[in-house]
Formats: sequence, structure tokens, C-alpha cells
Amino acid sequence: MRLILLGPPGAGKGTQAVRIAQATGLAHISTGDMFRENMRSGTELGLAARQYIDHGELVPDEVTIGMLLERLDQPDAAAGILLDGFPRTVEQAHALDDALAASGEHVHQALLIDVTAQVVRDRLAGRWSCPQDGSVYHEVNNPPKNVGKCDLDGEILIQREDDTPDAINRRLAVYDEQTAPLIAYYKAANKLVRIDGERSAKQVGDALLAAIGAEVP
Repeated sequence: MRLILLGPPGAGKGTQAVRIAQATGLAHISTGDMFRENMRSGTELGLAARQYIDHGELVPDEVTIGMLLERLDQPDAAAGILLDGFPRTVEQAHALDDALAASGEHVHQALLIDVTAQVVRDRLAGRWSCPQDGSVYHEVNNPPKNVGKCDLDGEILIQREDDTPDAINRRLAVYDEQTAPLIAYYKAANKLVRIDGERSAKQVGDALLAAIGAEVP
């Protein structure tokens, strides 16, 4: 399967992508993780991406697409992929379609985790992350065992610059302008599956697994 996970920032795409990947064996490909790794390593790509990500803006298509195409060439992607955070624009969707078609493949489904803007604001405002391993916590929905510290390595948690109120509003504006048209794109292709993302994480995950025909534990 070649699957895409769509939804606004704070919809829970990262959490659900991990569960889907574990249940299906698909390679979970997160552009956010790839960008963070490059930023931690101080690569040229990471430095270029940081100026956009820290302000809640999209990294230019040519940078994102080039990185993703390299990732798709890795062996674990051959058995199937779950894209989390890509495509974010219709232009990127066309580039993905072309890349997959060159290998005789295509996108099977685009899974939309649907949540309102207010829910996004409530979720992101309370979100904290580990600067080392990228683990994400929430003050209410997923608090760490020890306040302010990562469960895995004990690092002091930070609030990403793109989770501040001003950045959240910018991210939502960017989503509405550039990413939301993907919904119409995949709906027209009869590949869109809409999932209510305002239920519990387990309910959302169960619905996603059922939608792709995977076993629901």
C-alpha cells in the first residue's frame, strides 16, 4: 500500500502514523522527522528548513520533494509506505504521483483526520517535545511521567516555536491556503477517506485501521 495521512497541524497524524505502521508493517515516512534530523545535524538542508519551520511556514517544494524522493529509494519503502506530512500542496501531490508512476505504483488512499481549528489550538498550545528524540507530550492528553521531562531520556521538554499562539495561527492559515486543496484533489480521484479526529486517540486509530482493511486490535 501507498498511503497518505492528511490533516491540519495538531490532528494527531504522527501518533496515528506510528500505530498504522506498527499494525501493517508499512514504512512510516515523516517529513517532519527528516527535517528535524537535518536540523539537529546542522546540515545545509536543516539550516535552510529551520527558517521556515520555526515560523510555521512550509519548506519550499523543491527541498521537500528532493528529500522525499531520496527516502523512497531506501529498501524499507519497497513493501509499502505511509506518508506523514507529505504532500502538503497540490504541486507536491503531482510530483509524488509522477515519482510513483515511474515505478508502476500509485497512491492507494489519502486518510484525512478531520478536526476543527479550535481543537487544533487547544491541542498545540499544550504540546511539549523532547529536543533529543522528538517525543511529543501534552499537558492534558499525554503528560510525561515527570513534569517537564521526557519519559525516555529525561531531557527537559521544550515548546517548539511553531506551537506558540501566533505560530499556530500562521500554521492554520498556511494549511487552509496550501494544504486544504489536497482534500479536493484526492476526493476527485476517489481516494479520500475522512475520519472524525475529535474522538479519543484509540477510536481514531481504530477507524483508520478499519478504513485500510487492517486488523483492529
